[in-house]
Amino acid sequence: MRATRLAAAIVAAPPWVEALAQTPTQEAATAAKGPLEEAERLHRRVVELEQARRYDEAILLARRALELREKALGPEHPGVAESLASLAGLLSTKADHASAEPLYRRALAIREKALGLDHPDVAQSLNSLAMLHWVKGDNAAAEPLIRRALAIQEKALGLEHPDVANSLNSLALLLLAKGDDTAAEPLLRRALAIREKALGLEHPDVARSLSSLALLPLEKSDYAAAVPLLRRAVTILEKALGAEHHALVTPLNNLALSLLAQGDYATAEPLLRRALTIEEKALGPEHPESTAILINLAWLYSKSAAPTRALPLMQRAAAIQERELTSVLATSNERQKHAFASTVEDETSSIVRFHVRALPDRADAARLALTVLLQRKGRILDAMADLLTQLRAHGRQEDKSKLGELARLRGELATRTLRGPVPGEEVSHHGDALAKLQADIEVLEQDLAARYKALAVERRAVTLEAVQATLGPGAALVEIALFEPSDPHTKPHQESGEPHYVAYVLHRTGDPIWVELGPAAPIDALITETRAALSAANPRYAETARKLDEKVMRPVRQLLGEAREVYVSPDGELNLVPFAALVDERGQFLLARYRFTYLTSGRDLLRLEATQTQSPRSPPLVIGNPAYDEGGNAPAGALSGRRSDAMGEMQFGPLRWTESEAREVAKLLPNARLLLDKDATEGAVKALKGPSILHMATHGFFLEQPRTVPHAPGELRALVPVPQPRALPPLLENPLLRSGLALAGANLRRSGREDGVLTALEVAGLDLWGTKLVVLSACDTGVGELYRGEGVYGLRRALVLAGVDSQIMSLWKVADEETQALMTYYYGRLSTDHGRSDALREVQITMARKGLHPYYWAAFIASGSGRSLSGKEPPPVREAALPTAADTMATAPE
Repeated sequence: MRATRLAAAIVAAPPWVEALAQTPTQEAATAAKGPLEEAERLHRRVVELEQARRYDEAILLARRALELREKALGPEHPGVAESLASLAGLLSTKADHASAEPLYRRALAIREKALGLDHPDVAQSLNSLAMLHWVKGDNAAAEPLIRRALAIQEKALGLEHPDVANSLNSLALLLLAKGDDTAAEPLLRRALAIREKALGLEHPDVARSLSSLALLPLEKSDYAAAVPLLRRAVTILEKALGAEHHALVTPLNNLALSLLAQGDYATAEPLLRRALTIEEKALGPEHPESTAILINLAWLYSKSAAPTRALPLMQRAAAIQERELTSVLATSNERQKHAFASTVEDETSSIVRFHVRALPDRADAARLALTVLLQRKGRILDAMADLLTQLRAHGRQEDKSKLGELARLRGELATRTLRGPVPGEEVSHHGDALAKLQADIEVLEQDLAARYKALAVERRAVTLEAVQATLGPGAALVEIALFEPSDPHTKPHQESGEPHYVAYVLHRTGDPIWVELGPAAPIDALITETRAALSAANPRYAETARKLDEKVMRPVRQLLGEAREVYVSPDGELNLVPFAALVDERGQFLLARYRFTYLTSGRDLLRLEATQTQSPRSPPLVIGNPAYDEGGNAPAGALSGRRSDAMGEMQFGPLRWTESEAREVAKLLPNARLLLDKDATEGAVKALKGPSILHMATHGFFLEQPRTVPHAPGELRALVPVPQPRALPPLLENPLLRSGLALAGANLRRSGREDGVLTALEVAGLDLWGTKLVVLSACDTGVGELYRGEGVYGLRRALVLAGVDSQIMSLWKVADEETQALMTYYYGRLSTDHGRSDALREVQITMARKGLHPYYWAAFIASGSGRSLSGKEPPPVREAALPTAADTMATAPE
């Protein structure tokens, strides 16, 4: 449920009007009088229009009043702040959060400077800004603002002032959103008591308190206790404000939910329809606040005997949310993007569940579900990548300088994080420094989002037809998603049971087809078992691979038909599965029949189509055998047979085959630049400008997040164990700081002005726009933190943000010598204009025919564009003759 903005009409002249009489000269006062009187008239009219819900007219007049006051009073006068806040409130009501936020911030800055940090008007600005963050899902930013506003009001106005009750109620709702019912309840009861005493038992604000208080039993599924609170709230509001006032929407909606949960559909339906009618009349038929009501009404129909009536409601809700997602994600920093995207996760699951369980035989329901998945899976990655790409390609020089500053700040954050506190530095000081860097990064990301918005980029609409147009005649998209199923006893807006996987298959023509794969837990357990067998070259691997195939790919194969080119967009743990190495019912690796290319979302196909015309800006770069100790001896115990790190102390041993690999690859790439030994530096990589190919043969790592200890200042959590000499210092929770590559000087954490460890966070800031292919010939470069619906947070994600078309990466710790052979073969195929995915498949087929365990050839997967480097479509997939999986379980790693 979303917060509803409560408009407060001004009933008296603001304090700054009296101050105008103290203008230094009579001439200035006389000159200002006319414009200010007109501004006051406009302001009163704005309040009238707002109360009449004529928001578009009110916004026009509010802008004019602001202009008049700025001209008459100057840009930093409290009267200007009042106009800014009024205009921002109207824009926020219209869900134009991107335009409202800078106005709220400017109003706050003016009031703090002109009135002092503890003035009640400052608290008003803080609350307004907090509510905007709350509506956008950014509770972390909202809470400290509300707490500061509350402290100001309690000091300036007293503990029992109605404004204090407003802040108490808002803070309690935030705590409820965090699941902290225990802390929220006393705040809600105190707010109600203040309002009843100060305003009377029949005041609308008392009704708002009752509606908020009802959320406590709703959260505990005590619907019988919620109903009387909500009924009383509705009665008060109807009497005080009328039967069609917008304030009724929330209690009507929640009352309907309580009745639905008790099976009283007949009473609930008219309440929801009434709430929807009021909402539409007040804010229009496409306002984001109507989506919750639409989905609730659709839920009612899907549980009754009329599920088809739910479909148009679901379609409408999805369209409204898509517009809001587009707007908010284009104008916020990455953390805020995550916060807002999380607000629609339940609705996404509801739409998929609605199709799978309520209307499984309806093609239009399947189209809706897949369309929503295509629009929302990987959406944050897509939004960030598009922002960076557009600013690199079309931004002004100042914009590009800001991108450079962002890369610098991220590099400093990575360096300080890996290094830990310097000798003599307090841990708390180190934590504060990291928090300051992170805050500076967020501010800069926000600035870049505003610059991106100024470019007025038109994004291509994501439709099934657009995605289908990118598929060849022998290709299919497999879009896999997690969703929460439901049963007949499911309560409204409460998911039931453990997540399930569902797979949608889209061919070049026709409607999507689908299959529910079943509960995620047993599938995930098989994935863990399969990956363990793979990474250890277990001779019993074929058995586990067959079991996993039976659960996941055998049902999907029945939908693929004759398609052999498979673009697979996994979700959850399936992101870490090498599908080519699964074993079918014939005992054959899927490699024999299919060519797999991995995507974060099927929507990636649209982005890749758009980037085909981008040209590289520099020749290929090949890096191999970095001097981790700047030419010194390898530390005792460092790994040398696998391209991985020693994890605990993050020390990197020599890899004897990486130099020969790099030399062979460089020979196969015209005009390639080769960097080895001491020249294979982090600085060289950061200086890149769109090389056609980047190949890196070195150590890679991804560090799992250990258990945490109490966090340091700035919400930075130090990790156990305590750092030792040359050990990894405390890390941020950001998984892009726990994934990376080792380059020259990495063991000493010193390489010129860098530390020799290139984290994924730093990779995300590289300028690889125009780069056709990045090959990370190292361990664990395709793994990372798994985020539902957003893919893998690690190097895989970072390279997309950097602008790369396609990438080859690994899913476990790979063998040094065999990887050298695989990469040499791979570039040999690429040099004959094979497709990027096709060349990898051909090499893997060659190795499988030699009887090698898939440990040696299946670790590397292709992601992104599957075309050849010249842009040519790959040839049709032909079935390959391979030994059975049972016959290849012979060779184990050293």
